[in-house]
Amino acid sequence: MGIPARGNMVTIKRPEEIASMRRAGAVLVDVLDAFERELRPGITTGDLDRIAEEIITDAGAVPSFKGYGTNPPFPASICASINDEVVHGIPSPKRLLREGDIVGLDVGCIWQGWHADCARTWPVGRVPRRTQELIDATRRGMEAGIAAAVPGNRLGDVGAAIEAVAHEHGLGIVRPLVGHGIGRAMHEAPNVPNYGRGGTGMRIEAGMCFAIEPMFNLGGDAVFILDDDWTVATADRSLSAHFENTVAIADSGPQVLTSR
Repeated sequence: MGIPARGNMVTIKRPEEIASMRRAGAVLVDVLDAFERELRPGITTGDLDRIAEEIITDAGAVPSFKGYGTNPPFPASICASINDEVVHGIPSPKRLLREGDIVGLDVGCIWQGWHADCARTWPVGRVPRRTQELIDATRRGMEAGIAAAVPGNRLGDVGAAIEAVAHEHGLGIVRPLVGHGIGRAMHEAPNVPNYGRGGTGMRIEAGMCFAIEPMFNLGGDAVFILDDDWTVATADRSLSAHFENTVAIADSGPQVLTSR
């Protein structure tokens, strides 16, 4: 969930705390695997939400999105954002996925008080080359940001690495929504923007944990919130893609907690 962090206290996690976050991440990997198996034209985003909630609760974890926030609380266990929707789309049994759509699926859970959060964007059936390029570039932007999250680097190095991938492919970058710290809360300090200048910002240290999550658009940067008060869409109605992993920073470099 690409929401700015609350507060300004950056916490350093102990190895046993990161182990709990890794367990939460393993549950989410099972959810992502199920999405990949089930994703097809004709399935509804409500179906995908039900599948995710069953996997999370059967594992003894808790969906972290359901009931999150206020005015109104988020009503589901996943965000399902289709085509020009960037993030925070609300799943529904009435929303069928169709051949040629793209869908961003974002999911989080809590294991014994510790959070993990991840997202992927998938094509539904065949899509045009430029659409697939958007998906692939957004994934590479996430990977570039993760690779830059090493002890001694700064948050500006992470943002600059992500931004460089977007510029290479001529894509818009969603700026109001950012990555974030994660741990006991889903959104902790610091904010982790998807743009920036290398060598600036907070210095990265071992024990920090981040959700790194670029959102790239086929068109411009601008976005707006729909009438449901949650779904964020592109202002020019261009397609958007979103990838996210939860990452723990070790002395040896970043460790992805939401991937096999």
